[in-house]
Amino acid sequence: MKKKRIKLVISDLHLGCGLILENGQMNALEEFYFDEKFAEFIHYYSTGKYAETEVEIILNGDIFNFLQIDYREHFLTVITETMTLETMQRIVNGHPLFFKALRDLAAKEGNLITYIVGNHDQGMLWPKAREFLNQVLATSVRFRSIVYYFDGVHIEHGHMHEAANRLDPRKFFLKRGLPEPILNLPLGSHFFIEVVLQIKQQYPHVDKIRPFGRMVRWAIINETWMTMLGIWRLIRYLLRAAFIKDPRRAITLKKLIQVFLESAVFPDLSEAARRILLDQRIHTVIFGHSHVYQYRQWGSNREYFNTGTWTDLTSLEISSLGKITKLTYVLLEYPEDGDRPRGRLKEWRGYHRIEEDVAIA
Repeated sequence: MKKKRIKLVISDLHLGCGLILENGQMNALEEFYFDEKFAEFIHYYSTGKYAETEVEIILNGDIFNFLQIDYREHFLTVITETMTLETMQRIVNGHPLFFKALRDLAAKEGNLITYIVGNHDQGMLWPKAREFLNQVLATSVRFRSIVYYFDGVHIEHGHMHEAANRLDPRKFFLKRGLPEPILNLPLGSHFFIEVVLQIKQQYPHVDKIRPFGRMVRWAIINETWMTMLGIWRLIRYLLRAAFIKDPRRAITLKKLIQVFLESAVFPDLSEAARRILLDQRIHTVIFGHSHVYQYRQWGSNREYFNTGTWTDLTSLEISSLGKITKLTYVLLEYPEDGDRPRGRLKEWRGYHRIEEDVAIA
């Protein structure tokens, strides 16, 4: 008999160095507080009615938050393979329960781990970074640089459909005129490191608020100086990026104009999904990246899922005012009488517990 098969698709966990830094301080830039819930999530789909099931977990980008982790107390846009390895070791040290859960899953025969690279974890394009993760998880992770396709299902992180964060698939690394290769970061990553992180030092949740336009209007009235300073930093950054050539950046004026015309803080990727679904071989598209969980369908056999994020968001909409935390994911199940997997958008609530620590970072 064929074994039951399922696939779990999850994205945008944004693991940093842990809630407590090496020096004992709280890490205000950590965004992933759910190591225990993740371990429960893996345990649930490995035991009980799933004990004899072959499980593949698909880590669909931005699992690690390399852009928001300092390298020896500096946030850098020049990122080498060696620097990435050092950062990965800090992430592993900061989230031991998370990596143990994945190791336990991979140790069971028939289970798989697939990793699709996003824009915050672009460092996973380095060969040695992939080797290191394989060692940590004691398995051979199946890596995909952009797209993972199987059985009519198209999965990718989603950043390739947005000008600001789109990588150049022909040039993942910059080498010319440099002592060693570095990551070819997109404009969005440069902007995040050089501008947004300065604001996040004082306002850690500034990039987690939506709708963005309403947040800006609120900030102009209530945080006028911070807003004006942020606008000035933005203008200064764009001028420098447009007119100062640097071998460590592959940014052109044409690219800046394209980004300006296309950009959105919370991009809606449903149109990109619809275009992919025009391919008759594809019946399901799954993205992450936008941090907004979503489900849409076109006809009876074309479906789009966005897995959302396991990080906190703050809504300024009246209907959902306040902090939102939904640990959403997509479950793909194979029916016994066919090869087409069926997807469901789900929220992990975790096992019941009487008390737990409050995340105050």
